[in-house]
Formats: sequence, C-alpha cells, structure tokens
Amino acid sequence: GNPYGDPYNASILQEWAEQIAKLGVKIVSLADTVGLAAPEQIQIATSSLIQAYPDIHIGVHLHARSDQWQDKLQAALDAGCTRIDGAIKGIGGCPMAQDDLVGNMDTSLMIPYLQQKQLLPELNHAALITATRMADQIFTH
Repeated sequence: GNPYGDPYNASILQEWAEQIAKLGVKIVSLADTVGLAAPEQIQIATSSLIQAYPDIHIGVHLHARSDQWQDKLQAALDAGCTRIDGAIKGIGGCPMAQDDLVGNMDTSLMIPYLQQKQLLPELNHAALITATRMADQIFTH
C-alpha cells in the first residue's frame, strides 16, 4: 500500500530488490504498515520476489483491520512466504495509516490459523501466555 500516491509497480520493486541483493542481504521483509495493500498485491509482490531471489528469505510485515488479516495472511502463504511478522495482541500501528483500526497482525489470530494448516513448529505456549500477560500489563497502564 502507498498512502502518498507515489508511483510503484513490480519493476520498481524488482529494481530495489536487485540493489539489496547486490549488498548481500539475506532477509527482506515487504512491509505494508498502513494496511492499504490488497491480498492480490501481497501475493503478486511476494511471489515475484521469492521466485526471482531464491537465496534471499522474503518475508512480509503486514498491517490490517481485524476483518482483513486472514485474507492478507493467506495471500502471503499462497505466494510461498514462510516469514510473516505478527505482534502480540496486534499492538502497534502506524500514525500515517488513514484508518485508526489498522494495526499489526495479531499473533493470537495468526497462530491458530497457521497451526490448523500445519505450518508452525511446536511453540512454547507457556512463554507465549506469559508474554501476552506482560503485554496486558504494559499497555493497559
């Protein structure tokens, strides 16, 4: 997504990816911190980079409304993405987002979805519960 109206397309994305690849970078995360990217855009952008740069681990950092996270997550998965950021309780956002309901994708929603698809390794659920409780204490006071 692009809230500024700047031109962007697949070739611009490829040009920057090529520049980054030449630097020896091994992990690249495509970010949509304002939550404007449609699932189709996520799928196309992510899959094109995964195919073009097999030696770089391509990931995504997506923001979404609570009614959009699943479609965006599935688009990244359909693209072959295996590195997807989330945030405990979906905490965090972007002051430039035009929609106050847009935030980080919530791990409490992502984890069961990915487990149902058998796409996650075994997790330390006790540590996750502890971290979630800590987030409750930190962000409610």
